[in-house]
Order: sequence, then C-alpha cells, then structure tokens
Amino acid sequence: MEFTTLGQSGLRVSKICLGTMTFGEQVDEANTHALLDHSLARGINFIDTAEMYAVPARAETYSLTETFIGNWLGKNPAARAQVVLATKVAGPSRGMPWVRDGSADLTGADIIAACEASLRRLQTDVIDLYQLHWPARNVPMFGGIYFDPAKETVVTGIHEQLQALGQLVRDGKIRHIGLSNETPYGVCEFIHLAEQHGLPRVATVQNPYALVNRTLENGLDEVLFRHQVALLAYSPLAFGALTGKYDEIGIDTEDGPGRLSLFPSMKKQRWARPDTLAAAKRYNALARDHGLSPTALALAWCYTRWQTASTIIGVTSKAQLDENIDALATTLTEDMLAEINKIRWEMRDPAQ
Repeated sequence: MEFTTLGQSGLRVSKICLGTMTFGEQVDEANTHALLDHSLARGINFIDTAEMYAVPARAETYSLTETFIGNWLGKNPAARAQVVLATKVAGPSRGMPWVRDGSADLTGADIIAACEASLRRLQTDVIDLYQLHWPARNVPMFGGIYFDPAKETVVTGIHEQLQALGQLVRDGKIRHIGLSNETPYGVCEFIHLAEQHGLPRVATVQNPYALVNRTLENGLDEVLFRHQVALLAYSPLAFGALTGKYDEIGIDTEDGPGRLSLFPSMKKQRWARPDTLAAAKRYNALARDHGLSPTALALAWCYTRWQTASTIIGVTSKAQLDENIDALATTLTEDMLAEINKIRWEMRDPAQ
C-alpha cells in the first residue's frame, strides 16, 4: 500500500480509502465487519462514511453505516488507533425528511448536534476528518450543470459553519475538516474565512473524479493545488459503469449486477445517463484492447493522477475489494493515456 498526507493536516492515509455507502443496504453487518477486517489487513487505514448512509438513502437505513462501523470498532479497540476515520454531516435536505426534519439549511447548531450523534454511533471519542457533505448555499451539484441565481435563498453562511467546526476542534471532538461536492468558489471562501478569523483550515475536498467525470480539471484542481488541499476522489468506477458490468446487458435488466440496475432511484443518477454508459463502454473497450480489466484501467487512471490524494472505493465483496486494491499496481502507458484523452475529447464529461 502507498500512503500520502492530506493537505496541511498531518493525517497520513492510504492512497486507497474504503468508502462505505453500501454497508447497511447491499452489505449486512457481518459482511461489513469482514470487509473492514480485510481492508485493514490489505493496508488500507482510511475509512470514509457519512451520517446519511447507507445509499440509496432511506429512513430505515439512515445512519446504519456508522452504526455498523461503530460496532466493528467496539469489538476491535486496537483498530481505532490504526485507522483514520472520516465521516460527513448531511447538507440541507434533498428529499430526506428524516434528516433534521427535512431542513433546507445547515446551521452551526446542526453541525454540532450531527457530529455528536456520529461520535455515539461510531463509538469513538474523536473523528479524524469531519466533512460537510454538500453545500448549504445554492450551487449546482450531483449532476447539476448550471448555476442559477434565481434559486438563491437565505441560508447559514460559511463563517458560521466554520465557527461550529472550530468549536468541535477546540472541544477535541474532531481533528480536521473537509468539504464535499464543492466548487472552486466554495473552497476559496472556506480557506479565506478560516485564515481571516483563525478558524480550522480545510484539509480535503471529496468530489467526483472518474474517466466519465473530469470536471474537477476545469479549475478546481488549480485551487486545490495552490491552497494545498487534498482531493478525495469519489465514484472512480462511476457506480459500476466503468467495470464493464453493464456493457452488454444495460441497466434495465431484472436482478441486475449492481446498484444502477438494482435500485430505481439510481437510474436517475448522472452515472446512469445514456451518454455516460456510452462513454464508459468506450473506456471499457480500450481496457480490454490493452489486456486490462475495465476496473483496472479506470482505477489505475484515478490512482495515478497528480490531482488525487486518496481514491474512495465502494465494494460489496472481498473479491471486489482485492481487485480494487490490486489495481494500484497497474501501469498505464503513454499511448494508453493518449487514447484515454482522445475519448475524453470526443465524449467530454457526460457524468458531470
């Protein structure tokens, strides 16, 4: 396993992070614990979760992922000292009335209450990296493309959110802070306000980065580089589209092979767009032409980008976990990278 330091935080983490959104929905508790054990044995020391997980989000499974992880830590006290534990507070409700009664805001008090609840579920005294899952302000995200000033509303500002995060740091409940699904403006504003008011500095940004979504390269990567903020790349396999599993059968088959086919709500995701699946098919064919699995190509590309600090993988089985970790040893030639860029030029970022 390879390791890296997250921004200016001093947190030393594996280049592969175990994402956990499948735990509590596609993966039961016993198998969750087995996957956590195996990831630790394979050298992964970085675990990312969120208060709203499992996914697809349902009232019945809200916070279940954190509970599963907490029970694993409770049974394995030594593991807590080995892992860097990250979780996220949900932003304003997106069709989830069970989160803060469907509030359209994320106040400082909300952040503190959510963190304390996560600490209880995770059975830990401190969270190493606490992230805002998505912005409170009006911003295009989760497949949104255009900023629309007409959608502006009054919500809690970044300064108040930073003050709450600062209190959590002072109280010893969190060590470092991060953002997710953020824009260049948002990252810069968080950093400038932190420097201006002596508040915690953002260490990480968790945003999508995959062959079918390279919008990070449209300016956000420069912001992260110049401000020394680490990228945690999520959905590197585009919800399975870049594994090749949907190339022949599509996503509308009964009892399909993954979440895009299993869950109706997932068919509305950017990863399930026809253009996304068509682009994924091109990349998957390129991988096979060079004697690689589509998974190995997609992950090796993400693992080796200068923009990426750690890549978040999501799995439902030990075999998937091993394949994803083993892809770290895959080398992409200059010719292959040129072919990847050619496809990108032709098909752009269909899953943006």
